Amino acid sequence: MRRFISPLTFAFIAFNTAASAQVAPAIPPATPILAHNGMVVAQESRAARIGVEMLDRGGNAIDAGVTASMALSILQPDMVCFAGVAPTLIYLKKEDRVISLAGLGYWPAATDVKRLIAEGDGTAVPEGLLRTVIPAAPATHIEALRRYGTIFFEEAATPAMELAKHGFAMYPFLANYIEEHADRYRRWPDNAKIFLPGGGAPKVGELFIQEDLGRSIGGMIEAERSTRGDRDKKLRAAHEFFYHGPIADAIADYHVKNRGFMTKADLAGFEVPVEDSISVNYRGYQLHSCDVWCQGITLLQTLKILEGCDFKALGLNSPDYVHTVIEALDLAFADREAYVGDPKFVRVPTAALLSDAYAARQRARINPKRAFGKMPDPGNPEGKVAHSAGSPVASAARGEAGIAPDTIYGCVVDREGNAYSATISDVSHDTPVIPGTGLVISSRGTQGRLTPGHPLEVQPGKRPRLTPNPSLAFRDGKLFMAFGTPGGDGQPPAMLQVFLNIVEFGMTVQQAVEAPRFSSWNFPNSFAPHAYFPGRMNMEANMPDGVAEELRKRGHDVEVWPRYSSWTAAVCAIKVDPATGLRHAGADPRREGYAAAW
Repeated sequence: MRRFISPLTFAFIAFNTAASAQVAPAIPPATPILAHNGMVVAQESRAARIGVEMLDRGGNAIDAGVTASMALSILQPDMVCFAGVAPTLIYLKKEDRVISLAGLGYWPAATDVKRLIAEGDGTAVPEGLLRTVIPAAPATHIEALRRYGTIFFEEAATPAMELAKHGFAMYPFLANYIEEHADRYRRWPDNAKIFLPGGGAPKVGELFIQEDLGRSIGGMIEAERSTRGDRDKKLRAAHEFFYHGPIADAIADYHVKNRGFMTKADLAGFEVPVEDSISVNYRGYQLHSCDVWCQGITLLQTLKILEGCDFKALGLNSPDYVHTVIEALDLAFADREAYVGDPKFVRVPTAALLSDAYAARQRARINPKRAFGKMPDPGNPEGKVAHSAGSPVASAARGEAGIAPDTIYGCVVDREGNAYSATISDVSHDTPVIPGTGLVISSRGTQGRLTPGHPLEVQPGKRPRLTPNPSLAFRDGKLFMAFGTPGGDGQPPAMLQVFLNIVEFGMTVQQAVEAPRFSSWNFPNSFAPHAYFPGRMNMEANMPDGVAEELRKRGHDVEVWPRYSSWTAAVCAIKVDPATGLRHAGADPRREGYAAAW
């Protein structure tokens, strides 16, 4: 095992320590960060540095990505849980191959839909223990290391363990989030013990410790260390400690005592699927996403609809441009609502949805002078609507469309050209901490539906459709960009605009990330209670003058958000210059985006 050594000198882009989680202060354009040897971009400075230290020690992109991801789950426990979700894309340069790790758990075998209906409002999966699904992140990280990394679990997990065990200084974004959600943390004693020590939210500068979580990670490390055999057996020992051993026992016992659904058999049966990505060609760029158990197809489908547009004629962020992009997004989101779900349970017409012919038919539905005004009907990729759950019901009262605050993204490109792109997630306040472990188990059941016949209808063994959707892009067969973002349903619009800003309007990656942004919310929100605001779109206040007024004339329900609003997502990206091979960083000012490079 490699020893830990002192890091090199690093370059950072540091953003958004504003008092509010909604909006960052006005920030001048950042100096681009470029590097040749390796780069990590993540949404917390220490995680980015931890990742690049791993590259410095000789680890590859997968080693660095997994190490940074586990550290992020400690450093931003409001947005991501160690036992949450971890959809991951990996590019192996020597094999010229993209791999997807389906880091999303499924509903336990004992899941009872009637109980979900009875114990909630009858329309959405209730908060609490019953919305937990099998935790996928630990298995995903270990499998990524085992198949594609070079290090042991101990080396990857030690920074996370030490941050949990010894703590770190509380910073504004995390402190404010905990304070804003204090009443929700108080619902369960172990959540309150960790996140409200002394009865209140931690103050900025105070030491924040997650002692039980550090002990759980330490148990996985010790299991690996004490196992005889090769690296593969040792890594499997860490997996088994979580899914077969003491942690599985604690999770299962808690569910028995509190009438939950999850059993030790559910946990013991979980292995992360390793599969092919899905992809489209957009004007010579090949974009990859995870399969239709996540919403990545929405980004890909929107790009195909827009492929026939003349962007120079439309003009960046003009009324015509914004209208066209929003309408294309609305068509893709309508298809997401009608078709997309766990492919093990739902026959999703993926090839047809991403075909050139279907994109042309969808593009023809866009009226350049009039908005849909509500979620459009889904298209007919195969001549019929495969899944019809009826028309969504508009939310009764006006209010925020509800971009989800959770989720973190990180990406790595190493010296050899390997890449890691992962969007890890799950909050710590809507389901209980398992006593003695410090673990909040994935609450992704919130993205299931209780409507019979819906693609997301809750069923035992089925996965909810995941909003996190990391991406990789290629140009002429060479890695071009790794990118992604937090932001729930706001992820595809944000990622789309950053990509178009670069490839259609010639921006640097940092300029593309910082540019004004807009989103559509003209569809049922993925998160319970699935708010729907017909015709709703949002844009940041620094969009060009007159755009909002013109869009309202075309029938859009426009709400203006502050400049650099975290509600419009927070894209991180690494672009590889095709001429020089230099890595270019993009870190979003809308949250705490950082780049580290050497």
